[in-house]
Amino acid sequence: MRYRHGLVWGKFLPLHEGHSALIRYATTRCAGVTVVLGARHDEPIPRDVRHAWLAEAHPDVRVLSHWDDAPVDYDSPAAWDAHLAALRTVLPAGVDVVFTAEPYGAELARRLGVAEVRLTRSNVSGAAVRADPAAYWYRLPAPVRAWYCRRVVLVGAESTGTTTLAAALAAALGTAWVPEYGREWCEVRPGGLAAPWSSAEFDLIARRQAEREDAAAREVPVPWLVCDTDPLATAVWHERYVGSPSATVAAFAATRRPCRYVLTSDDVPFVQDGLRDGEHLRGWMTERFRAVLDGSGVPWVEVRGSVADRVAAALAELAALGVKPRPAG
Repeated sequence: MRYRHGLVWGKFLPLHEGHSALIRYATTRCAGVTVVLGARHDEPIPRDVRHAWLAEAHPDVRVLSHWDDAPVDYDSPAAWDAHLAALRTVLPAGVDVVFTAEPYGAELARRLGVAEVRLTRSNVSGAAVRADPAAYWYRLPAPVRAWYCRRVVLVGAESTGTTTLAAALAAALGTAWVPEYGREWCEVRPGGLAAPWSSAEFDLIARRQAEREDAAAREVPVPWLVCDTDPLATAVWHERYVGSPSATVAAFAATRRPCRYVLTSDDVPFVQDGLRDGEHLRGWMTERFRAVLDGSGVPWVEVRGSVADRVAAALAELAALGVKPRPAG
């Protein structure tokens, strides 16, 4: 049987493959489908974030959202009355069927006076995903993976091994790493390295770096992403090349807090590659990074020695977050 207008109602906390399978099935049985997100104010993922996930993952359906702070007690007529009152603030006309995978679906359909189509309940739940996102990583849409992905950002002065460490640490974690966009910009910027730097360049570098991080976070095979620099480091480089802080880069950096910073010490030999200022600046830059990281509010660790020593130190810091390196072999 084909219906005119189907309803899928839920919290999508977070959106996962079970939800998406239900929505996709509804689209095969209806001329039109509306997905309604009912959110509480105290839930761990903002309503607008979940709404955006649904809109991106299912562009062929209408997505609506509303606040619903009623208690979750489907044996309580009063709770049901409150839930339905909230739902009806956004419920479009013409719904003639609800699609569910939950036992409450029958009561929802009865109260709305429509048919119910119930699918087998998914073997993944929002609570399970929230408890262990890594265990359900491939059951999550790309924007949800990006939400749960935690970033480890490497920063350091010139020729202190951030790029080498980024690649090695990513390999140890079995994930991807994001190269430094600023280096690419140095190779193509108008006027070359001799031209005076402008604040606008650093705004560009910070935002391009962030765009690349966000894109990579959607595709990583595990909930970890290694980044060779970030907008906070870009703010430090602005001080170096422009001579003063950048309010716009600093403000942007404040909106993007990783889970850990790793500072590469200047205890390795300096190598001139044609793009670097010189060894004489490394001490000042390293000390400036220490001060900025101290004020960032994000935990950080400084690593020294060989690449292997640095990887081991970084992994030891991440172990406190439950991170395990990829098994060797």
